[in-house]
Amino acid sequence: MLEVFRKLAQGKIGKALLVIVPLTFMIYGVDTWLSGAGANASVAEVGNQKVTIQEFDDALQNFAEQRRAAEEKDPPDFLENPEVRQYVLDQLISTKLLNAEIQRSRFALSDESLNNFILSLPEFQKDGVFSDEVYSKTLAANNLKPSQFEARMRNNLLTQQVSNGIAAAAFVPNAVFDKTMQVEHQQREVSIAEIRADDFMSEAKVDAQQVKDYYEKNKEKFQVPEQVGLQFVLLSANDMIRHLQITDDEVKKYYDDHREQFQGEEQRSASHILIGFGKADDESRKAALEKAQAVLAEVKAQPDNFAEFAKKYSQDSGSAQNGGDLGLTKRDGALVKPVEDAIFSMAPGAISDLVESQYGYHIIKLTGIQGTAPTFDEVKAQVRANLLYQKAVDQFNEMTDRFNELAYTQSDSLEPLVKEFGVEMQTSPLMSRMDVQGYFKSDKLTSEIFSDDVLKDKRNTSAIEVGPNTLLVARVTDHKPAAPRSFDEVQQPLEDYLKHEQSVALAVKKGKEMLDALRKGESASNLDWIPDVTIDRKNAQGLNDAVMKQAFRIDAAKLPAFDGVEITNQGYTLIRVSKVEGSAPTDADERKLLQGEMESALAEAYSAAWMNALRDQAKIKINQRLLEMKPQ
Repeated sequence: MLEVFRKLAQGKIGKALLVIVPLTFMIYGVDTWLSGAGANASVAEVGNQKVTIQEFDDALQNFAEQRRAAEEKDPPDFLENPEVRQYVLDQLISTKLLNAEIQRSRFALSDESLNNFILSLPEFQKDGVFSDEVYSKTLAANNLKPSQFEARMRNNLLTQQVSNGIAAAAFVPNAVFDKTMQVEHQQREVSIAEIRADDFMSEAKVDAQQVKDYYEKNKEKFQVPEQVGLQFVLLSANDMIRHLQITDDEVKKYYDDHREQFQGEEQRSASHILIGFGKADDESRKAALEKAQAVLAEVKAQPDNFAEFAKKYSQDSGSAQNGGDLGLTKRDGALVKPVEDAIFSMAPGAISDLVESQYGYHIIKLTGIQGTAPTFDEVKAQVRANLLYQKAVDQFNEMTDRFNELAYTQSDSLEPLVKEFGVEMQTSPLMSRMDVQGYFKSDKLTSEIFSDDVLKDKRNTSAIEVGPNTLLVARVTDHKPAAPRSFDEVQQPLEDYLKHEQSVALAVKKGKEMLDALRKGESASNLDWIPDVTIDRKNAQGLNDAVMKQAFRIDAAKLPAFDGVEITNQGYTLIRVSKVEGSAPTDADERKLLQGEMESALAEAYSAAWMNALRDQAKIKINQRLLEMKPQ
């Protein structure tokens, strides 16, 4: 099918079709649509309820928005991750199960209760009272009708009823709490002695036949992974910068238009006198201008009396009584632009000519400057760099559609991309799947490179974003299937491995013999116990996780108590517990807090178990093909 589309796309008719192809095809993929999917196809069926493609896609986008709002930095192909898609689908399935349970158990919420709840929401209140105006504006801003919002609130409150019922069963009696806290806050005085595998290497004996036999039985462990050699091209905004030019006039204009970006720590204090337009008609403007000119003449004649003139003449009620004081300001748009521009072009103590804004005529006095702003010469290089990058990004954005189209329609070669865009053809050595992933940092690219379409049919990958403003198209030029390494390649490292395995087994055997002797009260010679350390569950004192877990599992009814644990690939560690201390907290507030945390954890466990039970009882069907479908 894809071959037919490629041949069609290379002709004139095909290029026209590429322009008018329906939006649905671009979103969900031609192949899927033709097989009968569509926006209402079911990604999952939960009893008699469905999770449609549209519903699933909306949930994915909402999930991504939530993560962006939480400032999570996800890769570009984050929503294509199978684990992410499965997680979002599971949440939708849980919602369907909850809705079904609400209906089955006939949970209900009266209109009066719903209204009272909405009336109490602070988001819709003004001066402590519910406001119809705020309610309507808030819903309109979120594209919601009152009926839609109220239906959502009703469902949320009913769901909360169900959850509260489960949580109410999570009760921790005082006796259980005390026992748990005693264990949780317990301190143990321990020492360890290590039986190391390295000390038994000289006793490990492996002959050539053992090595050969192991190799023959475990050839699959010695596979050279599947490898590919690649050609690839990159279209990158960064690469375009060196071919672009920015004139000095462009740099100066950008600086003048965006001075607020380069103000540094500079703040300015100023005062003003405003002579307003009133009705803003021609006659009013003329009268305001004449009055402003007269006031300006008085101010310039007696500049030290600026504050008195402001109190007498200024029509800015917010500042007039303070002598026209506007306070400290940055170039941040807090003041109207003509006034802001004037303030940041004046010298301290200077009085401006008339400055016109939409409010009237301003007479401005600059009263002080705090901090410093960099000069144009100091930021000139930075401005040029910013402009170059922005111009490169704009050029990149103009090219991406054509780059994508050519990668698809001329998919048997990268040469058309090299010729049209002037990009460099690059090659790679043989790379495994892990190498490709590690080098390009893209799950989507790795998946396409090892797909049949690219690997076997020798097609280009699609244009894939592998970095900010960077697209990559690759094709496979060499392919080596996975194959076992020869015996000669692995003989020596395999012999070393088998010796190490033997030495670990000898160390574990010796450790268990010593543990048995210690438990019988016998002395175990040649043990190098470390000095006793006092540990608790949050303070390991340098002990590893395996030792920590085992140290708190030891029955300490009779001390000293002994146990041991195998340490993977290292040997065996003996553990001695010589002292145990600990008690539950006695402070009432602390006990209440900790008991609440325990009950919350128990409530979560109950809720999870209940939800799992609902899933086990429900008939759930998942369309794996639609779940794994990638947006085109």
